[in-house]
Amino acid sequence: MLKITYPAITLKKGREEAILRGHPWIFSGAITKVTGNPGVGDIVLAKDSAGNNLALGFYNPSTDIAFRVLTRKCEDNVSPYFWQSRLHDACKLRQKIIGDHTNAYRLINAEGDGFPGLIVDVYNTTLVISIATAGMEKQKSHLLNALVAQLKPTKIYEMSDSRSRRLEGLDSNNEVLFGESTNGTVEILENDLRFEVDIVSGQKTGFFLDQRLNREKLGALSRDAQVMNCFCYTGAFSVYCAEGGAKRVVSLDISHSACIAARKNLHLNWFTVENYPVIETDVFDYLRNTSENFSLIILDPPAFAKTKKDVAKASRGYKDINLQALKHLTKGGMLATFSCSNFIEEDLFNKIVLAAARDAGAEIQLLSRLEAGPDHPTLFGHPEGRYLKGLLLVKRN
Repeated sequence: MLKITYPAITLKKGREEAILRGHPWIFSGAITKVTGNPGVGDIVLAKDSAGNNLALGFYNPSTDIAFRVLTRKCEDNVSPYFWQSRLHDACKLRQKIIGDHTNAYRLINAEGDGFPGLIVDVYNTTLVISIATAGMEKQKSHLLNALVAQLKPTKIYEMSDSRSRRLEGLDSNNEVLFGESTNGTVEILENDLRFEVDIVSGQKTGFFLDQRLNREKLGALSRDAQVMNCFCYTGAFSVYCAEGGAKRVVSLDISHSACIAARKNLHLNWFTVENYPVIETDVFDYLRNTSENFSLIILDPPAFAKTKKDVAKASRGYKDINLQALKHLTKGGMLATFSCSNFIEEDLFNKIVLAAARDAGAEIQLLSRLEAGPDHPTLFGHPEGRYLKGLLLVKRN
């Protein structure tokens, strides 16, 4: 294959250390020279100050993250075959880690799978993709061809409307890219449990696939429990807890459409609203006013911090919700608490929950740390990729 000569960026002295440690980004302030006149989303070669090749990657001079690593093999050509090979590797990994009783999972997890800015989620025979970088946008036709050839889906739907995409200078795009243009509802199996997913109007790509292993864990701990699932969304944790033998599961969400979906998913799995009620309410208000206590409480709120400037306010929100939950947790009861905010780092989240426990007068044990499932791999040198963090705690008093 003919070797392509790519435009190049040269880094300031000493600014290559993060890349050498395995981080996949170069920030604009680290670049001292650009040669070859690359445009937004073009592929460039990154070099250190001595002229040594570091990596090939996407370039965007308009954003703080000016370079995103594609490959450290600088002799590679980023051709259609390059993407086909990457996709093949991702498919092989999922074949190893996804069981026969599940047909919904994440196939491509952005940098974690070598596709900066691309998410691909599988929902039975439907694929939902999200593109967040100008570089991936330029490669869209190659990506679609590879997905159709290797996975043979009945439909590919694009849901690209993230804040990251806007920062990259891209407009939102939500449309069917391949296959039938029917309604956006897909039925999936997860560990033989049935869920209806709205891929058009739902949050993320329609379902929180990253919580699959945590749903399994909490379901296994639910026998005879009184469960409160806060911010239940479409009720997936509730279904697992009901299947696990919980005596009662109370599901709370402020969204009317989410509550309708949660009731439907409970019904799909033969659970009735008498023992498993879904309540449309503000979770904060409900916790402050209820007199009921529970032996398992699940806190999986939406991202309270969408930007760095939101961190202080979000921290207060996380503390309040954990404080109220601990007040309604029985002695020996378990709290599963999560943050999916990129800007709430793990150490900060731990401190917030500990402060909430102190103010609630609760002595807590840590049973385990919770994170996204293995179909959401991250680069070991890229801690920012680990957005979901959680704690499974026991209240001792």
